[in-house]
Amino acid sequence: MIRRFPLALALAVLPPTPLHTQEIGPAGGSLVIVGGGQLDTSILERFLELAGGADAPIIVIPTAGGADEYGPYWEGLRGLKAAGATNLTVLHTTDRTVANSDAFVEPLRRARGVWFSGGRQWRLADSYLGTKTHEELWALLGRGGVIGGTSAGATIQGSYLARGDTRNNTIMMGDHEEGMGFLKRTSIDQHLLRRNRQFDLLEVVRAHPDLLGIGIDENTAIVVEGDRFTVIGAGYVAIYDHERALDSGGQFYFLAPGDRFDLKNRLAERPTRGWEPLERVEHRPWRE
Repeated sequence: MIRRFPLALALAVLPPTPLHTQEIGPAGGSLVIVGGGQLDTSILERFLELAGGADAPIIVIPTAGGADEYGPYWEGLRGLKAAGATNLTVLHTTDRTVANSDAFVEPLRRARGVWFSGGRQWRLADSYLGTKTHEELWALLGRGGVIGGTSAGATIQGSYLARGDTRNNTIMMGDHEEGMGFLKRTSIDQHLLRRNRQFDLLEVVRAHPDLLGIGIDENTAIVVEGDRFTVIGAGYVAIYDHERALDSGGQFYFLAPGDRFDLKNRLAERPTRGWEPLERVEHRPWRE
């Protein structure tokens, strides 16, 4: 069954807005948003560091993968274990009634980090969007925890759900269009260069010019703290901003590992000679 969730439903589970809130990133905690593929342990080690260390209680949510059950010895835990994690709990359901129960979310209330594995992002939306599970994920951020995810687990963290169609993953704007919204006013794509997807987010940002498109290559991540993120890993991150174009007329540009991005002001910085604005990006709308 295909479910559509109105924006009001998702907003209903969000915590009260703090007096000094961030505009795009979460007001508390941090996000580690990964483009999929085989990951260097350095990315997962950064996730564990933000959670409080190797012994921090981590919840792994594998629901995007589509299996009926995931046991405590599921092979998808190997990467986190190799990075040193010692306190992992698998949490999974496709039943929204279960996801909305106190018993199911109890482990989340003790967690310092949550990791979403890959698969199809609409499965995460169907199972958890607008439930107590979603509410507890926001509560985890509010107490300074970290939410990470790779592939589908990256895209679900944005507000607009790219590739959310149940028919196939090539449809950019499909029958599921709402993510969990931890990174507001964004649409996130993954496997960017590895799968030749660098032009795909243009469709989404043209249709919704207020959105910031963020495309992340494999073995690459953005670490979001407040309204800024830093690129880590081995590849590139593409930025799609309808109000900014390259001086050549290009409609997206790339950030490399070590580069930083101001989500509020949509400005990129490169640490070449101190932190300097990225050259050749102009404040003007795209040429359609």
